[in-house]
Amino acid sequence: MRALEASKRLSRALFTFNPSYWRSLPSLLPSPDCHRSTADSNGGTCLLRSPWSVSQHRGVKVNASHVRPGNVIEKTGKFYQVIEAQHKQRGRGGAMMQMELRDVDTGNKISLRFGTEEAVERVFVQEKPFTCLYTESDIAFLIDSETFEQLEVALDLFGKASAYLKEGMKVSLELFDGRPLSARMPKRVTCTIKEIHVSTKGPTVTPRYQRAVLDNGVTVLVPSYLEIGEEIFINPEDDSYIGRAK
Repeated sequence: MRALEASKRLSRALFTFNPSYWRSLPSLLPSPDCHRSTADSNGGTCLLRSPWSVSQHRGVKVNASHVRPGNVIEKTGKFYQVIEAQHKQRGRGGAMMQMELRDVDTGNKISLRFGTEEAVERVFVQEKPFTCLYTESDIAFLIDSETFEQLEVALDLFGKASAYLKEGMKVSLELFDGRPLSARMPKRVTCTIKEIHVSTKGPTVTPRYQRAVLDNGVTVLVPSYLEIGEEIFINPEDDSYIGRAK
């Protein structure tokens, strides 16, 4: 009866995200040695003792046409992160989805095709907030904003936006089975103009934009009325100017 009650409470918690359910779960869960998954047979954590592990190994069936880059899908017992998903027409053969996938375990990339209506198991991932402590070489050192646990991740997870990563910046990671899959930065970061490159070619009319070198070494286009030393907001995803910071 206790196992049945725990199962009901867990199901409600997973889909309502009511904090009171999570707080009451530990008192209902069975001992650590019960109901271990096959993957836990070598001493792993019992799924029932980790509500997130339960939800993370759950998924939802969706049509392949609904899969988006960044999603994690399961196929023949293996997990893949979707790098790219393109809708293609095969003439009389109907439409299909061409996907570039990355094996979560090995990092190897493969390309697979799915029918647009083909059922795909999309796995839930966890998004958690972190704070950047510092960067060194090609590694970012982060700290969990909730548990204060430190984590090292490759700067590649942030893509070209990693150039804007600074000490104390709030970021978020998408985790699968405790492993970081992707990282996101704020859509607006503060930078300082260190240099301005004024073009000496072309018409004498003052241009609307000028090239500016920021304190992180990135060159961007900014309005011509801005000067060296000014702080500005930049979108790190495309290096676009947003506005003055002050």
